[in-house]
Amino acid sequence: MAETPSGTVRVVVVGATGNLGTSVVDALAADPRVESVVGVARRYPRWSRPELRISTLDLAAATDADVDAVLDGAHVVVHLAWLFQPTRDPVTTWRTNVLGAMRVFGSVVRCGVPTLVYSSSVAAYSPGPKDHPVGEDWPTHGWPGAAYPREKAYLERVLDVLERDHPETRVVRVRPGFVFQRASAQQQRRLFVGPFLPTSLVRPGLIPVLPDIPGLRFQAVHAADVGEAVRLAALSPVRGAFNLAADPPVDPRLLGELLDARTVAVPA
Repeated sequence: MAETPSGTVRVVVVGATGNLGTSVVDALAADPRVESVVGVARRYPRWSRPELRISTLDLAAATDADVDAVLDGAHVVVHLAWLFQPTRDPVTTWRTNVLGAMRVFGSVVRCGVPTLVYSSSVAAYSPGPKDHPVGEDWPTHGWPGAAYPREKAYLERVLDVLERDHPETRVVRVRPGFVFQRASAQQQRRLFVGPFLPTSLVRPGLIPVLPDIPGLRFQAVHAADVGEAVRLAALSPVRGAFNLAADPPVDPRLLGELLDARTVAVPA
């Protein structure tokens, strides 16, 4: 594949204002090959970038024509949009996450967009071992007990069909672990541990004990690294799935070291 000339690629980032989107926009905007970045969001953000133009769109309520109007003329579509709350209402999240994503995927085909980069998740994988990594070929059936992995796994099957029926579309799936960055720390703390843990307590030396729960082990990655991975996926001639994770794995021992806390074994 010939090198892409500077300033010729038009990218649409669906979900441009979230934890992943801000880093993806920054990475793309810094690449001289990118002519423009259109960020799709439900509402206008408080931040802006010189290279970014915001288009407001609610995927749960949008029509096919609405989505086509935004994606028409794009060379790359990056789909990141995801609704995590309310977890107690899976119908609402399904409408945005699954049906909304399917509208985007359908528009990519109708508008003839050459490249689709989709942010899947480690949660799309079927349960696997906790003591060694698995590859991108590990089954992606998720875990049916929660909406998030169920929705991620369903969209993996949707993309399987898209790739089969439209081989002319280059599809890249990135599957990150837990994605963190300082700017989103407060929001993520509320998401994972609830609203009643004061931020002032989550610092070394103030939490004396952490539960050492058997099997609690996961991998994390910085949002900036995800942004760089998406940039590479968008502008390089690659296809398929890519895991995004950093070493070492996070477990109670590592959390205890970070918070200067003693770990205490408890039943799972």
